[in-house]
Amino acid sequence: MISNLFEDIPEKLTEELFTDIIQGNDFKVERIVSEGHCSPQNFWYDQELDELVFLLKGCAVISFEDLTSIKLFPGDFINIPAHKKHKVVYTDNKQKTIWLAIHYKYGKYLD
Repeated sequence: MISNLFEDIPEKLTEELFTDIIQGNDFKVERIVSEGHCSPQNFWYDQELDELVFLLKGCAVISFEDLTSIKLFPGDFINIPAHKKHKVVYTDNKQKTIWLAIHYKYGKYLD
């Protein structure tokens, strides 16, 4: 069966859309679709697994607990180590922002 990351997305999103693509014991691949959505004000992701995030469409800003921020555009990707606290502070509200997130355990990221 063939699926497409840019299909099966509702016209208007009242909240972020998370779609699991595949999951194993120590990994998960998911599509995330945002449309002006951000993390709650005093919320931080503090994940058990490393996360490799690819931005496929739109734009977004991720902030980290150490007060650094990065802006992502289509084609950009970032590896976020497990337990590195982060949150989404901006996604484009004029178009859908589509992410591909790979959560994995104890990988080695080569740059």
